[in-house]
Amino acid sequence: MSRPLYEELRAALLAGEPVVLATVTRVGEAATAATALAAKLLVREGSETRGSLGDPELDRVVERDARAVLDRGVSATRHYGPRGEARRDDVEVFFETFVSPARLIIFGAVDFTRALVEVAKVLGYAVTVCDARPVFATRARFARADEVVVEWPDRYLERVGPSLGPRDAVCVLTHDVKFDVPAVLAALATPVGYVGAMGSRRTHEQRWVRLLEAGASEGELRARLMSPIGLDLGARTPEETAVAICAEIIAVRAGRVGARAPLRDATGPIH
Repeated sequence: MSRPLYEELRAALLAGEPVVLATVTRVGEAATAATALAAKLLVREGSETRGSLGDPELDRVVERDARAVLDRGVSATRHYGPRGEARRDDVEVFFETFVSPARLIIFGAVDFTRALVEVAKVLGYAVTVCDARPVFATRARFARADEVVVEWPDRYLERVGPSLGPRDAVCVLTHDVKFDVPAVLAALATPVGYVGAMGSRRTHEQRWVRLLEAGASEGELRARLMSPIGLDLGARTPEETAVAICAEIIAVRAGRVGARAPLRDATGPIH
């Protein structure tokens, strides 16, 4: 890696900025002579792309894909033609993504919250528990959470909502209309990737009506609100429910909602 590219990568990492380093890891005979093994492209969020893989069209396509993997917060390997053509295998590029942990914001300091915090931490999430009731929202009850906030959900999201993105999730576990309706509305106003709300089907139906009355559109609710929350795994305990919720968050993030068959019985790629 050239020193200027290294220095820029180092600066991004020290600043905690999301960044992707795309590196050519294999070059076939059909690739242009300018495309060399280990050529690199550095893509930062909101900054000009640095480096080159040897061909302007290849650079353009790889930059586009780098920004896509940056949004998802994953590392990946992709294959291209000499000038970025799809469905070719002449150039292999590894996208090494450096991002801060995805955020999970849980509204409601209830019994299920503690279990959800534990499972989410195993998955690497930075977890915030938020509840307007100070007697329940305590560090003693949620020691594993990264942050415990005593505040109304909608007011909290007014502050942090713009910083949320497609990798992040909001779970509303309050079961109380004065909390969960404002929380869901505020979450839908952000670009957060997952919004889920706990409750029975009866609770969901009542909440749905109140959300519509409060100004939510039916189309957006159907597209974004996961309620009742979680995949149907037959969960009974708080811990099993937490697994079901996190499984749904993973499925939404991967675009696999509805793919609930066991891997043994499913077809197509696993990852």
